[in-house]
Amino acid sequence: MSNQANLSRRFFLSALPAVTAGLAATATATTAAAAPAGQGSPHWGMLVDTRRCIACQACTISCSMENDLPIGQFRTTVATYAVRSETGQSGLAVLPRLCNHCEEPPCIPVCPVSATYKREDGIVLVDGDRCVGCAYCVQACPYEARFINHHTGKADKCTFCVHRVDVGLLPACVETCVGGARIFGDVNDPNSEISRRLKEAEGQVSVLKPEAGTKPHVFYIGLDKELAGRVDGDSAAEMMWRPEMQGA
Repeated sequence: MSNQANLSRRFFLSALPAVTAGLAATATATTAAAAPAGQGSPHWGMLVDTRRCIACQACTISCSMENDLPIGQFRTTVATYAVRSETGQSGLAVLPRLCNHCEEPPCIPVCPVSATYKREDGIVLVDGDRCVGCAYCVQACPYEARFINHHTGKADKCTFCVHRVDVGLLPACVETCVGGARIFGDVNDPNSEISRRLKEAEGQVSVLKPEAGTKPHVFYIGLDKELAGRVDGDSAAEMMWRPEMQGA
């Protein structure tokens, strides 16, 4: 490697702390505004504006890097669908998908070792020390949001990046969404951005599979009506190049 390349690399690495600190400060300010002091216990939720989503997969990649996921396994993806309008025109619709952190999570009662649980702030988690990888919760989830991690052998899923939220940061997928399609915050706080957005879009907000009775805390604006009851379909992430595809 040339001296110039070494210098460039050292300059890049030396700049990372400053860049990270700047992002952290911005995210902290945004999240702190969603749960002001004295407001009481927050209840975290996410609003996805599909009209802003461009299926760039920045959310998928940032989530994979943040949570060190096995290649080919994802906690969040953006599924793509071919849809037809009322006038007969065909087009492409996108559906960002992740754990819905349900008010009534069907994954909890089926766990034989009580590894899946819900915190007071609404975040549904898996205790890796308890989980035996039986996959009962994977089968119980109506949103196909769970999987058995190939590295750990344990149930895995979106956690709203709880390790970031607990220190005042935004989930990785929210921070990296280039279109601003994902809004995360405290739905118990009427002054939070997510609460304001939900109120402004009243009558246009939907959830996936409402008939399942899980009361999801992932909400959608602009969701194509054909997709409200569907979570299957091809993920654009599955079409990405992966190392095992080399030479295929």
